[in-house]
Amino acid sequence: MTTLASPKRLGFFTRLLDQTSAAERYWLATQQIMHAERCGFDSAWIAQHHFHEGEGGLPSPFVFLAHVAVQTSRIRLGTGIVTLPLELPVRVAEDAVVTDLMSNYRLEVGVGPGGNLTAFTAFGLDANDRHKLVNGNLELMRTAWGGGTLPGGDKLYPSSPTLVDRIWQATFSVEGARRAGLAGDGLMLSRTQPRSPDAPKATLADIQNPMIDAYLSALPKGCQPRILASRTVFIADDAKEAMRLAEIGAARMRHRLAATGNLSSGSLVGDLITAFDVHIGMPEQVTASLQADETLARATDLTMQVHSIDPPHPFILRSIELMAEKVAPALGWAPSDNAAARRVA
Repeated sequence: MTTLASPKRLGFFTRLLDQTSAAERYWLATQQIMHAERCGFDSAWIAQHHFHEGEGGLPSPFVFLAHVAVQTSRIRLGTGIVTLPLELPVRVAEDAVVTDLMSNYRLEVGVGPGGNLTAFTAFGLDANDRHKLVNGNLELMRTAWGGGTLPGGDKLYPSSPTLVDRIWQATFSVEGARRAGLAGDGLMLSRTQPRSPDAPKATLADIQNPMIDAYLSALPKGCQPRILASRTVFIADDAKEAMRLAEIGAARMRHRLAATGNLSSGSLVGDLITAFDVHIGMPEQVTASLQADETLARATDLTMQVHSIDPPHPFILRSIELMAEKVAPALGWAPSDNAAARRVA
């Protein structure tokens, strides 16, 4: 097993699930990303979801990131992910370039096959084709960004060729990780993964370390690894308050918990923590929990999200602060010089 340094970069991720209207969700998520920048975070990531407001609140990620770009100046802005099989790849390439230029080259583009299979029917597509579609669409985007000739003879305008070096692939499988490595792309690891029937008690590291092994083995010589590990992290000043809010979040996730087969502890919040690999509590508790996650010792990027706890907005802001001030430094992260100077100021 190849071991890398502790996470070099710290990210904040949101699926925009605040318990309010869509417009308010967008405003709150913008405020959270701005706060993450003030706290020294290196990146902010948003997810694309179609139709199901309880799963994710944002179908148009580049529109949202262009807005956030105007409100921020340093933090990198990423998609985690664009559901690429549902998109016209040349249009994604164009929207990404415009967003990248408007943000002063701060865009990171994460892509994947998507998990909401019912959406494929609404788009007139077969979900069984999603892996083939994502691979073909991604190659066309590489051609467009790289200045290559597209079918019909046209070339992309405007262009931002370095976007080719800022592609991330999200996957749940060893083979998907190998493909990301072969392409020299970044690897995006999920906050949790389903356990197989033959290994129901496997840790997240048991599942994701083989993926990292495959990725590193496939990387072209001289290509620097980029491994983003997303984790559910909710930090509070009071442990009882954290668990109280988690109980509320767990109630909203009851149907998902039942599907995992992990309704066994007699406590909704206990089931949530077990089923979705949640790191929760006061700073010292969360630090110890994250330090026990072997995958993080191999990641270049650690990205926190509060899903599936989804506490109210003020608690998300406080969790961001505590992550930057107490937890992430204990894991070996330090803000960039510019970010540290801004925090002091």
